[in-house]
This record gives sequence, structure tokens and C-alpha cells, in this order.
Amino acid sequence: MIIKKVVVGPLEVNCFIIACEESKKAAIIDPGGDADDIINTIENEGLKPEFIINTHAHFDHVGAVKTLQEHFKIDFLLHKDDLFLIDTLDKQVMMFGLDQVEKPEVNKFVSGGDTVTLGQLTIKIIHTPGHTPGGVCYFVDETLFVGDTLFAGSIGRTDFPGSSYDQLIHSIKENLFPLGDNVTVYAGHGPSTTIGNEKAHNPFLT
Repeated sequence: MIIKKVVVGPLEVNCFIIACEESKKAAIIDPGGDADDIINTIENEGLKPEFIINTHAHFDHVGAVKTLQEHFKIDFLLHKDDLFLIDTLDKQVMMFGLDQVEKPEVNKFVSGGDTVTLGQLTIKIIHTPGHTPGGVCYFVDETLFVGDTLFAGSIGRTDFPGSSYDQLIHSIKENLFPLGDNVTVYAGHGPSTTIGNEKAHNPFLT
């Protein structure tokens, strides 16, 4: 699997581009801004985007979705329980005093337990509500893309509309921890980590 990280937007979101090594078919995870940087990375690597797939729909993770949809003519996938966040993007950016983002169209919904094929890769979708109601993680080849569900040494905020601290802790312990200690975790902000490291050292989870 090919993994490329592009740090985007004023809140420094980790946008990940993952691709099948054989086919070069690619998915864009959480393109929060700086569409030109994402496009350049994809084109420089010779990748072929198939879809955009988000862990959740906070504004800092969807800011470049519409531009990329139109540029590559690809679908945007999201869990249905986060659709309300797409409808409230204007309010979200006002809270942070930032520029407006273009509202994207959600083309397909994903649910926990679904799988999505990307060339020779199979991406498993894990529903992890807590940071947002429709928060999901993507598990492929012992690698987990978690968005703002889990961070190295921390967890996602739960003071937003639809957030729940208890639900988030449950999601992490019941849905992510069983995947195995050696699983690499790529978060929506900050450095990568592992399930084992967070089990042992994350103060919110020990």
C-alpha cells in the first residue's frame, strides 16, 4: 500500500492519500484544504483517484472536497450520521473565525461493517461515534486511519454538537483496541502511533 500525507489547512489536518501499489488506484482521506497541494501530490506520484472518503465532516476535514470532486470527477463518501455537519459548515467556520468552505455533495454513504475496494486493497469501515455521530475509521493492511477519534496520547474533542465522551471511549476500547497492538494508527492531527502504545500510555484510555 502507498501512503502519502499532506498536512492541510489552518488547523493542520493530516490528509492521507492511500493507493494500491499494483493499480495505482487511490483514495483521498480527509482533504481539509489546500487542494492544489493534494492534486500535486497525486499527480507527482502517478496515482488515479477513485473516491474521497472522510472519517467525519467537520469543516477542517472537508474544505477541499468539492474542488477535488470536480477536478478528478470522483464521488465523496461519508457516514449518513454526519450529514448534518455538511449542512452546518458555515456555523462551524464562524466558531473558529475562519474563511467559508464550499459545501460538497455526498454521493454515497458508508456504514460500519462495509468494505470498499481500491485495486487490490480492501478497506474495512469501522463506525466509531463520539467525536461526531457519524465518525468512522478505515482499516486496511494492519493500518488504521482514525481522523479525530484517537490521537497519540489523546482523544478527539467531545464538546461539539453531537459529540459524546462516553461514546468515544466506548468506540475506541470496543471497536479499535481489538484490532491488535501492532496496528499502526494514522490520526487526523499530529504524529502516528500504534494501538498498543495508546493502550499502555494514553491517559484517557489507561
